[in-house]
Amino acid sequence: MTRDPIGEAHRQWVAHGWADAADGMAMVTSVVRAQQLLLERIDAVLRPRGLTFARYEVLRLLSFSRGAAMPMSRLGSLLQVHPTSVTSAVDRLVAQDYVRRERGDGDRRVVLAVLTDAGREAVEEATAALNAAVFEQPGLPAPAVRDLTDRLTALRTGLGESV
Repeated sequence: MTRDPIGEAHRQWVAHGWADAADGMAMVTSVVRAQQLLLERIDAVLRPRGLTFARYEVLRLLSFSRGAAMPMSRLGSLLQVHPTSVTSAVDRLVAQDYVRRERGDGDRRVVLAVLTDAGREAVEEATAALNAAVFEQPGLPAPAVRDLTDRLTALRTGLGESV
């Protein structure tokens, strides 16, 4: 029988005199490990489609936007990532013919990321696959999923994120 490594780490924290931090360590480590496990499931769906989760998020966000276009700076803000990360993701999506760059009509300094027909097809297919393989069965029953989402929202707020 295999021991839970996080439970064992908690035991060691207490044994070494860090009982006040043991629960927090176990919570943080559990969240990080859960993220790793979920990303493995997501990657298994997206990798064969030539996508990463970051690129999928760009496509999905563009597909939700008016005109399937958005300034690059707005993409970064909504996805809460550094502009360099957005540029890298969009570069790869342009290479895949899923996105094209255009200059803004009103302000030629603004660079828009625009979803192509191929990108729309790719994101719809990827979303159907993610829904079936990950989002509809995330590893907890529905009431627990809603509860965990609420608790994680409270955690994000407690860590300083504006929600």
